[in-house]
Amino acid sequence: MEKTNQTTLTVSQVSQSIKRTVEDNYSYVRVRGELSGTKRAASGHIYFNLKDDNAVLNGICWKGVAANVTFDMEDGLEVICVGKITTYPGRSNYQIVIDSIEIAGEGALMALLEKRKKQFATEGLFDESRKQPLPFMPQIIGVVTSSTGAVIRDILHRIEERFPVRVIIWPVLVQGDGAKEQIAQAIDGFNHLSEHDEVPRPDLLIVARGGGSLEDLWAFNEEIVVRAAANSKIPLISAVGHETDTTLIDYVSDRRAPTPTGAAEIAVPVRAEWIATVLDYAGRLYGAVSRFLDDRYVLVQARAGGLITPKQMMENITQRLDDWVGRFYDTAPNLFAQKQHKIQILAGKIISPVQKLETMSEQLKGWVGRLRPTKILHEIEMMEQKLSTQAQLLESYHYKKVLARGFALVRSQQDGQLVTSASSALDNMVIEIEFSDGIKKAKIGKSEKKNLSKRNTEDNQGNLF
Repeated sequence: MEKTNQTTLTVSQVSQSIKRTVEDNYSYVRVRGELSGTKRAASGHIYFNLKDDNAVLNGICWKGVAANVTFDMEDGLEVICVGKITTYPGRSNYQIVIDSIEIAGEGALMALLEKRKKQFATEGLFDESRKQPLPFMPQIIGVVTSSTGAVIRDILHRIEERFPVRVIIWPVLVQGDGAKEQIAQAIDGFNHLSEHDEVPRPDLLIVARGGGSLEDLWAFNEEIVVRAAANSKIPLISAVGHETDTTLIDYVSDRRAPTPTGAAEIAVPVRAEWIATVLDYAGRLYGAVSRFLDDRYVLVQARAGGLITPKQMMENITQRLDDWVGRFYDTAPNLFAQKQHKIQILAGKIISPVQKLETMSEQLKGWVGRLRPTKILHEIEMMEQKLSTQAQLLESYHYKKVLARGFALVRSQQDGQLVTSASSALDNMVIEIEFSDGIKKAKIGKSEKKNLSKRNTEDNQGNLF
């Protein structure tokens, strides 16, 4: 191994030496490039890359510097960074630590504007279906603009000149640091008011600013402002810049005015013109009603000529009544004669009371003859004789007579049912035997039929000896 007098350095010593060399030679640089990989850490620092077609440079923006950045650092935005080049020994790479950052010209802003415009259009924030109709005659108008300058004076003067209504101003910054936050907060603040608050909720909003460059109007292209305008429940008129200026808030507003003065003209009608219009309508209405009444009067007069007078009407009715009375007197005698003839016919069919009494008297005599005492007594004797015969016959059929001839009735003592056969007379059954002069109890013993048969057979055998 060859020996040398060269000093051996540690990794840290080499890194520190490179760091000093780089910082001494690049302590102040202006670098132009496109942002990529931008991310904001929880600490507030912003880390990003600056790139062009051939190289990439890491960058860092400390929290204190990031707070002064007037635009959103987004990927694809071309910027100019001012700062120093340094190294990060922990990763052996170099980076720029910026002291300030700005957008690299109007072209970069236009590119970012088009990018945001496409994004919002894709989300549907520009759709006509989202547009709200403006109130015809608002009672309260809320204005979001700077409290100083010609804009607010022009709006107030124009409203006072056309149709005086109440105007509530929410003063905000319209450019620079904090402008976008204040504009968005003002729009949201008006929407959160209610009609019962000390400051009532407006019927219409105007967001206005005077003319300026693209950078001056940039706050109205910021996402936070565009979304606040899109989410407004109160109809909103945008009046930012001159007629040729266009910002993203113009696309999401319910109506765009070319100038702040134009916004006031859109917001309220001309009072004098409306008074003249109402008076003109009133005159037309009066003339139309007068002509209508005149026409109806002429028509009534014309039709009244064809009507008869009350006197003529009574004369006609009187004549008609006399005609009916005459007809009645002409037809009444014939009608009475017809009715009288019909009554005579019906009277001939009626039986006189005398004849009816004679008929009923004859019937009564016949009934009395049938009810003579001798005949009734004879019928009673006949019935008694018949009844006596039936009683004798019934007595001869009585079962007691049968018992008197030597028969007997056998009943089960348990349920009182008749025992009519030997098979129904069970062994050890207690029975009642009814004779003609009384009842005896008995118990049936076991049958000895088989033994008796055998004994009879033996008795009939005979003896051979």
